[in-house]
Amino acid sequence: MSRSAAGALAAALAAGCAQRMDRQARPSPLGRAAAFADAREARPLVAGTIPRERPFDPYLDEGRLGPGFAASGPYPATPAFLERGRRRYDIYCAVCHDRTGSGRGMIVLRGFPAPPSLLEERLRQAPLGAIVATIANGSGAMFAYGDRVPREDRWAIAAYVRALQLRAACPVARLDAAERARLEALP
Repeated sequence: MSRSAAGALAAALAAGCAQRMDRQARPSPLGRAAAFADAREARPLVAGTIPRERPFDPYLDEGRLGPGFAASGPYPATPAFLERGRRRYDIYCAVCHDRTGSGRGMIVLRGFPAPPSLLEERLRQAPLGAIVATIANGSGAMFAYGDRVPREDRWAIAAYVRALQLRAACPVARLDAAERARLEALP
């Protein structure tokens, strides 16, 4: 092979290596595709496909009803629902608010600013939806948990917080013997 033929071959091979990834052919969402009978680049969703994200719902996601907050939740406060709320509260909330809701959690003991007690009157009077909104969007030094805690769990945590508030407002010692026995029999 002569030098000129070898040079021409090398130039042709080098030109093939000069492809740039940003100039590759790609489908355009509104473009035409000859490969499909309907000629659309964008393919329809497969039947039964479940979207990864649900559409935003102000009530379910943030506890909002119109300009204010919902007084009650969309899920019944069954013992199983409250237990789920307790477990999620222990995972996400107790580190700051402690397990009783007093605001003296482990990171507060290590120097982090103390959150307000969930048992104070102002928060006991707050609508349930306001607790859900605080979980979703954060407040003060508390960051938003909307991307970490699913909407059902936000309502479960809020219901459990309300149960903590009710327990603190009415200590067991103030109940008569029949009411105490009934509470002790609950699972």
